[in-house]
Amino acid sequence: MRVCASADEAVADVQDGSTVLIGGFGTAGMPYALVDALLRRGAKDLTVVNNNAGNGTTGLAALLAAGQVRKVVCSFPRQSDSFVFDELYRAGKVELEVVPQGNLAERLRAAGAGIGAFYTPTGVGTPLAEGKERRTIDGREFVLEFPIRGDVALIAAHRADGVGNLVYRKTARNFGPVMATAATTTVVQVTELAATGSIDPEAVVTPGIFVDRVVVTGNPARVREASA
Repeated sequence: MRVCASADEAVADVQDGSTVLIGGFGTAGMPYALVDALLRRGAKDLTVVNNNAGNGTTGLAALLAAGQVRKVVCSFPRQSDSFVFDELYRAGKVELEVVPQGNLAERLRAAGAGIGAFYTPTGVGTPLAEGKERRTIDGREFVLEFPIRGDVALIAAHRADGVGNLVYRKTARNFGPVMATAATTTVVQVTELAATGSIDPEAVVTPGIFVDRVVVTGNPARVREASA
């Protein structure tokens, strides 16, 4: 695990065409500093995986507005403040794959766990099941879903220690733990960096083995305000 001096350093090697897993549930747990750095990096043709499709004009929405995103994979593409994505989608400038929220989490988890695919009843009987393999198990119909793997994951955590063990803050945890395991490179912004061994092992949510880079950005709320 490497501690980076800045968010720009942490995302400096993200390439065009990458699949980027971005943590956050709406604005909760959104790694604003890392997303802003990716915006400055200028990587384009990105496939972004997130619960939403951007909020307001900051974070993922800013990345979309800059034309750097080719495709969005998410559960909730539309809400009251998703106007950036909405306009781009209606204009045919961005692709969309809608994934039910439970499936999204499980497809990410499957990638990290080395599971090749899994059957789920979620989506059966809807357009989301069209073209997918189906199987009847115990009289119930299921569809086959495949893992979602990322080239890079950008997530936010509350604290990291010197080897990258992570602790999250309440619901800001959301997709962070599964995304950390599902990407080739995991980059984490944290509020503070603690001494190695100072975090109770029982409190560690994401083990450092899944973390490649950490950057200390301070209070996430202040980072968000600064990017607005």
